[in-house]
Amino acid sequence: MRNPKNTGDGKKFGRKPQSQEKSFQSEPRKLSVVKKGDEQIRLNRYIANSGICSRREADKLIASGEITVNGAVVTELGAKVSKRDEVLYKGEALNVEKKVYLLLNKPRGFVTTLDDPHAEHTVMELVDNACPERIYPVGRLDKETSGVLLFTNDGDLAKKLTHPSYEKKKIYHVFLNIDFSEEHMEQIKNGIELEDGFIKADSISFVDPADKKQVGIEIHSGRNRIVRRIFAHFDYKVARLDRVFFAGLTKKNLPRGKWRFLSPKEISYLKMN
Repeated sequence: MRNPKNTGDGKKFGRKPQSQEKSFQSEPRKLSVVKKGDEQIRLNRYIANSGICSRREADKLIASGEITVNGAVVTELGAKVSKRDEVLYKGEALNVEKKVYLLLNKPRGFVTTLDDPHAEHTVMELVDNACPERIYPVGRLDKETSGVLLFTNDGDLAKKLTHPSYEKKKIYHVFLNIDFSEEHMEQIKNGIELEDGFIKADSISFVDPADKKQVGIEIHSGRNRIVRRIFAHFDYKVARLDRVFFAGLTKKNLPRGKWRFLSPKEISYLKMN
């Protein structure tokens, strides 16, 4: 019986002919050289790094066919691109920028928006020449509310800081039209029912025991005009509202209407917490 491991001429199965082996060996071995700018990253990270949204939102844009790479629609979530690729969203090129983190002490009278044709002034006017990168405000402060406002082009961080599940602490200095009663203070501590649901303060107290019109309130809710609506529930009018603390950031030593870049320590704190 013939040995199944050998052919009739004594050669083993699977061995390439000698001439074929030489042809492979004679080809020069090429080394892959990755040039700067050719390093590939996941497409969702590239989109998030451009500052238009978070990675999770970028996945939705990809899956819905709204992203093109070098002229072709890409719907594969694991796709990778390099800085040399042309990535478009709604026909506009996305560019990976360095991350920028900027803190503004917002004055009253400025609308928190990127662009509003009906607004006399927007917060973007105050940071217009701060950096070449396209930054945007994180969350909102209404037109007549002043205080701490963060700007960045880091989509992932912006999503983290504004999502209700992260419960980022905010502290407001409230100036009321009349003295605030301790009875109402206790009710706000325990929680009240507003038109859009239950709400309670994490902490509330008088800023100055001698001035019952000034109240400090700590809250983590991001619901629209929530602080004003809490006091309006008891028929108080908020004369002035100032956010003094947001996610660990304060406006200490920062004059009204001025901005500064965050320190590396502050940036690390925001990302870790």
